Amino acid sequence: MTATLPATVQAPPSGPPAVVLDDVTRTYRSRSGKVHALRGVSHAFTAGTFTAIMGPSGSGKSTLMQVAAGLDRPSRGSVRVAGTTLSGLSRTSLTKLRRESMGFVFQQYNLLDALTAYDNVALPARLAGRRPDRAAVIGALEQVGLHGLARRRPPELSGGQQQRVAIARALHTRPAVLFADEPTGALDRHAGRDVLELLRNLVDTPATHGPAQTVVMVTHDPLAASYADRVLFLADGRIVGQMERSDAARIAARMTDLEPA
Repeated sequence: MTATLPATVQAPPSGPPAVVLDDVTRTYRSRSGKVHALRGVSHAFTAGTFTAIMGPSGSGKSTLMQVAAGLDRPSRGSVRVAGTTLSGLSRTSLTKLRRESMGFVFQQYNLLDALTAYDNVALPARLAGRRPDRAAVIGALEQVGLHGLARRRPPELSGGQQQRVAIARALHTRPAVLFADEPTGALDRHAGRDVLELLRNLVDTPATHGPAQTVVMVTHDPLAASYADRVLFLADGRIVGQMERSDAARIAARMTDLEPA
């Protein structure tokens, strides 16, 4: 494994934030007492940037992404996505905002094997009661390098291609921010690099319709994190550091410092 920063990574742009967390705390109750998953986290994710979130198991990285994406509500503090504050939104309004302004990619592709790649990408629109825009669906598949594979079903595609279908599905609505939770966790090294290069290119390539893509990715892999503009490190529910345009070796060394002795 080469511990170098991908050559395509550029200096993070400065500009308006796509996601803002302000003094966010998330506390759960368990049989053993309170669990403080997040402790007063404040951070602004600049539009058109790629941010990786890392930390030891139990550090709060997945909770941070879930709260930022409106999949979980903070116990205290506020979250703003694409200029809209999430607190106070009804369940229906929050669902609408997620559908229109956010895209999601997970470790498991969550595709329906009975549907073609085209129909998997178009499925969210159909579930929302809208007629899919054929040109937009094909455009999303072409954007992730799947030209000519729209009629293939997931079992006829490689793991990397299936994850590209999942990314195309997330991009179909042109979201303000793409949230990715361990997107390369189920892929081999080669396919994983292809997906990471795709995410990097989504951020670096000027968008035809709207601003450049914003990506927020949770990962445990220093090589994956090296594709990001910025890496946030969490420990015990707090942001304890960040690195910009760093290579995998430096990121791994920082992670080693955060691991419990």
